[in-house]
Amino acid sequence: MTITEILFWLLTVVALTGALLVVTSKNPVYSVLALIATFFAISGHYILLNAQFLAVVNLIVYAGAIMVLFLFVIMLMNLNTETEPQKNKWLKMAGTVAGGCLLLVLVAALRDADSKSTIALVNSGDTGLIENLGKLLFNEYVIPFEISSVLFLSAMVGAVVLGKKE
Repeated sequence: MTITEILFWLLTVVALTGALLVVTSKNPVYSVLALIATFFAISGHYILLNAQFLAVVNLIVYAGAIMVLFLFVIMLMNLNTETEPQKNKWLKMAGTVAGGCLLLVLVAALRDADSKSTIALVNSGDTGLIENLGKLLFNEYVIPFEISSVLFLSAMVGAVVLGKKE
């Protein structure tokens, strides 16, 4: 076995263990910490695939900024309450519509994917270069990219609506 294979399997074990801990942990703070470990393992996989840009973005955006926001929200929530208030039917419908929009974006993004002919180039090629990623993102996938930005905006509005006190 080469060092690349050993690193791959080690990162895979860390990612799967972290993902299982996220789901099974009863303490939400431990769950977020396990999610951070999972993001680090996924960034390691990106580095093995010669996608350094994605690895750095994953660490900065997800393991850094979004996890800090998750911890902030968890600490602001009152998790010691025994009863959870019932959600309004309009909020449930808005969540269903947002989930359907996300499914639509995923289907549109994966519609032209050809996974059988794609071969991962390890430590060679120009797969992870920022220039190629930018050209592909803003030429071929500009519509799903803009739709996802609208979905992120609607998620922020939904977080404000759910977080406001009545």
